[in-house]
Amino acid sequence: MVIGPNGEKLGIKNLDDALTIASFAALDLVLVSANSKPAVAKIMDYNKYRYEKQKKLKEALKKQRETNKEVKIYRLSVTIDVADFETRRRNAENYLKKGHKIKAYIRFKGRQMAYPELGEKVLLRFAEALSEVSEIESKPQMDGRQVYMMLAPKK
Repeated sequence: MVIGPNGEKLGIKNLDDALTIASFAALDLVLVSANSKPAVAKIMDYNKYRYEKQKKLKEALKKQRETNKEVKIYRLSVTIDVADFETRRRNAENYLKKGHKIKAYIRFKGRQMAYPELGEKVLLRFAEALSEVSEIESKPQMDGRQVYMMLAPKK
């Protein structure tokens, strides 16, 4: 079964006739469905067809990435410096604007375990700095030697 360049059905043709028609149209004969009875071939520009197919595939992957949002993890410290804090805040803000979630955590070392409220204070300061673009999904929670919290982008 041969389909013309404009989508019209040309009927059942043998291979030589189909190739002749395709060469007169200065196009390619592409086998669209080999398993059907009869096999279906279409007269078209194969490079253009392949380009359109790749374009659709890229678009589908882009949409798939948009639906699969990630959780980006940021490790802070109880003794974090102002510049380091601002760098992490800026990076986290960019991720939140893209729609990703943020998990910020602080791991306590040695004697820092005696003052877990200092870690919570740093995390709350981090959340407050990002309050324009995010909302707290889960408040700071202790988990062994670390305190963590989740931030989600504002809707």
